[in-house]
This record gives sequence, structure tokens and C-alpha cells, in this order.
Amino acid sequence: MIPISPRHRPSIMEAILFFLCTVGLISYFIIGLETVPHIPILLGTLALIAYGLMKQIPFKDLQAAMIAGANSGMGAIFLFFLIGILISSWMISGTIPALINTGFSVIGSTWFYGIVFAVTAIIGVALGSSLTTSATVGVAFIGMSVAMDAELAITAGAIVSGAFFGDKMSPLSDTTNLASSIVGVDLFEHIKHIGLTTIPAFIISLVLFILLSPDETVSLGKVEQYQTALQSAGLIHWASWLPLVALVICTIFKIPAFISLAVSSILATLSASFTSGIGWLEIWNIWFNGYTGTTDFEPVNELLTKGGINSMLFTISLVILALSFGGLLFVTGILPSMLASFQEKLQNARSIILSTAATAIGVNVLIGEQYLSILLTGETYKDIYDKAGLTKKSLSRTLEDAGTVINPLVPWSVCGVFIADVLGVSVLSYLPFAFFCLLSPVITILFGAKTAKQK
Repeated sequence: MIPISPRHRPSIMEAILFFLCTVGLISYFIIGLETVPHIPILLGTLALIAYGLMKQIPFKDLQAAMIAGANSGMGAIFLFFLIGILISSWMISGTIPALINTGFSVIGSTWFYGIVFAVTAIIGVALGSSLTTSATVGVAFIGMSVAMDAELAITAGAIVSGAFFGDKMSPLSDTTNLASSIVGVDLFEHIKHIGLTTIPAFIISLVLFILLSPDETVSLGKVEQYQTALQSAGLIHWASWLPLVALVICTIFKIPAFISLAVSSILATLSASFTSGIGWLEIWNIWFNGYTGTTDFEPVNELLTKGGINSMLFTISLVILALSFGGLLFVTGILPSMLASFQEKLQNARSIILSTAATAIGVNVLIGEQYLSILLTGETYKDIYDKAGLTKKSLSRTLEDAGTVINPLVPWSVCGVFIADVLGVSVLSYLPFAFFCLLSPVITILFGAKTAKQK
């Protein structure tokens, strides 16, 4: 949790009014004016600073809150640097090209979106990271979608849905471990309990993706051209699979994500130096600027031109701005006042679960960070669930259903910005098709109360 104490206690009406104005401002700029999310977040930050100064909060306290907010995301920021390197190194080692080429060989047009969703979900459970899944296998599926003339928005929706199913259900996932530990529930009991809402959401999503998939008469178009161009790039080799195997092994042994990504990236880089003939000076340049495709087929060049630290700077800058904005929401008392008001109005299981879900979603929208949505909401509602006789498992499940999976649907959130960047599809484009993420909070609100007291 952000170590920030509120320096002002606004009334609930004042807090809600500021909340609505802030969300309206951000929505207008992103949806109406189609600006990059940095601009409205920065404007919102300036508005919060002005509000704090009007309430006689010293600027040094406002500045300290911004720094503390940004500091809470430093772990994710370091991961983003490594993911940029991972994508570029997986390109030159042939890992992503090999995944795409293999996908072309085994997946036809029938049930394409359904297969993308199911395969991404399986890999998501294995890796335990929605962002890593999206940045590796997800990139491969986007490439296949382009070659098959499939809808990129639906493909991205299937990738996001599958990746976040894995993020919820994997015992290796940071958010799954966080949700269970913050409320004191055994990890595997937590996973078993969230299956009550997650499995129905998975089944419904799979059916929807299958129904939306191209029928058998749809031509694969330029698939053969893509495969030929991928082979001609000279990147695919038997050793191309080693970085993926290394990442899976690191995940199985619960090696921290930072180290796992570093090991896989270094192995991919070493492999590329031996198999592709790329010089070390060029490799270091690729680490920073990403790989540029040089085949005779321009669509494949566009597909292979990805990765590098430089490609993550847009994401990193937005994460810093968004989390600094979140720090100001705390120190000015806007968010604490809203959370305190929720606690006073809860009477029954349904209203408690609805409020929990609304709080987790609200934190995602206001702050844009899924870890904070779990931490803050969990800490806020633990005592409420105890007093109402509701199980801790129902709280940890709701944290995941309305916290973890909502983050990729917020355009200025950590996950939303990252996924839109690596997949090349905007959040607002894939949002209507991220069925699993949309269904999870709905199902937990409608049916969560029935299982809230089950031991």
C-alpha cells in the first residue's frame, strides 16, 4: 500500500464530485479528443495539486505523495525494461518467429479466436504472468491475425482474455498470490474458490469467441507468403525454442519474474549471436531500439519490427504519471473519503460484494494499478467481511474478479498501456471483445453473494 497519510478530509459529496470531474476529463481527452493518455493524467495531476494548495496542504507533502505513488510502481517499471529486451531478444533468437510459423502450420481459420483464447489461457496459467503472455505468445497471434485478415480487435480481446484468465488461475501469478495473502487465505483454496466465477466466465467467453471466428470458407490469404518470408529471415533455428523453455522452467521453480525474464533474454541473445550471425554491437543496439525486419515481404517486416527498451518508454512514462496521480488522490483525501463512506453503508452480503467490486474497479480507473486495487480494497474490506460473517475466500475472489481483470480495460492503466503498446491495438478497440475481463465482475456481483458464506 502507498505509505501516504491524507492531509485533508473532504466531504463525501466533494470527493465524489472531484472523482466524476476527473474521470470525465480523462474520458473526454482520450475518447473525445483521442489524445495520448499522458495529457489528461498530467492535467488531472495539476488540478489535484491546485486543489491541495487551496486546502492548505504544503507543496512538499504533495510532492512527497507523488514520489511515493510513483515509487510503488518501480518494480513494474524495471520489469518493463526487461520485457522490452525480452521481445527484441526473442525476435533475433527466432523464438517469436518460430511461434508464429508453428501457429500458421497448426491453426486454420476455423474457431481461430476461440483457439487464440484457449491457447493463451493455457500459456497464461503456465507462465503466471499476463504481461509476459501478451508480449510473447500474444505478439505471435497478432502476427497470425494480420496474415489471415482476421479482426485485430477481436484477436487482441481473445489474447487479453486468455492472458488474464491465466493471471487469475495460476499459482505462479503475482496477483493471485497477493489477493490470497492480503486477506489470509491459503493460495490453493483461493484458486479453487475463484473457479466458481472464473470457470463460467471462461466457458461463456470461449463460446463467444468461437461464434465470432471466421468460418471454414475464409481463405488464409497470404499465410504461405508469411511462412516463406519468416523462413527467409534466417532467424528460426532449433535453438529458437530454448528461451521459451527457459522461461517456463524458471516459472515452474518460482524464480522471481525479473530474474526469469533476464535469464530468458540473455539465453536468447547468446543463441542469436551463434545462430543468426548478428554482431554484438548490433545486438546491444537491438536491445535498446528493437529489431527491424529486413525480409522481402513488408508485412513480415512490420511484424518482426518490435521490442527494445525504447519501445517501453511510452509505457514507463505513463505509469509514472498515473501512479503519481494516485499518490495525490491519497494525500488530498479524495480516495480515503470515498472508501470510508462505502464502509458505513454496507448491510448485507450482496451490497458488500457489490461495494467491494466497485471499489476495486474504481481504484483501477483512478490510479491505474492492479496491485493497488487489490491491496487497498483488501485492506479496506477485511474487517467488514469478518463482521458480516462472510468468508475471506469471497473477499479474495472478488478482489481478483473486479481488480486483476479490470486493469487491462483502462486505457491509462499499467496493463492497458503496456498491452496496447506490444499488441499494437488500442484498449478502446479490444475492450468490447475482452469478454472474460468484462464477464468476471458481472458474474461475481450477480452470484458472489450465494457463495460468500460457504466454508
